[in-house]
Amino acid sequence: MTSVYDADGKNIPCTVIQAGPCVVTQVRTKEKDGYEAIQLAFEDKKEKHTTKAELGHFNKAGISPKRVVTEFSRFEAGHQKTFGDVVKVDIFEEGEYIDVVGISKGKGFQGVVKRHNFAGVGQATHGQHNRLRAPGSVGASSWPSRVFKGIRMAGRMGGDRVKVINLQIVKIIAEKNLVLVKGAVPGSNGSYVIIERWK
Repeated sequence: MTSVYDADGKNIPCTVIQAGPCVVTQVRTKEKDGYEAIQLAFEDKKEKHTTKAELGHFNKAGISPKRVVTEFSRFEAGHQKTFGDVVKVDIFEEGEYIDVVGISKGKGFQGVVKRHNFAGVGQATHGQHNRLRAPGSVGASSWPSRVFKGIRMAGRMGGDRVKVINLQIVKIIAEKNLVLVKGAVPGSNGSYVIIERWK
């Protein structure tokens, strides 16, 4: 993350996202595929790390192998793309709002205090020397003699698909295809995200 100053001199925390260039590698139509969508590919990768099926797909589009391929099924009026078009950051405008989808940071196996914001059992007095971060009671007695599904417990945390909505674009650096978005986005540094714009 970084920060920029607005016109009023206010310091705004921002996340820098490289949003292109993306190449249209396939255009899906309702007649052929049953739905309408465009497929975008981003970031080059070595040919030796590409499967034969992927290689044929990219060769048909006349581009080098790409690392990330995803589909977008919603279009704005007049913004339909054709096969081989290059989508750059200039489709965005400063001040507009976007949604960002990504995989959140994985945090491994965590207890209930970190994972679900439990407060622990209580105070450290009355002989409770090892119960400060424990979950407490999780089940009933003779009935139902089991633990209900969905009880919040310790377990794997993070690594989920997360969408953060209504993030404002603070600045666009067109020559480097960079978008500065107000606030944080899911994932660690260098991870891939999907930017969705709605108008």
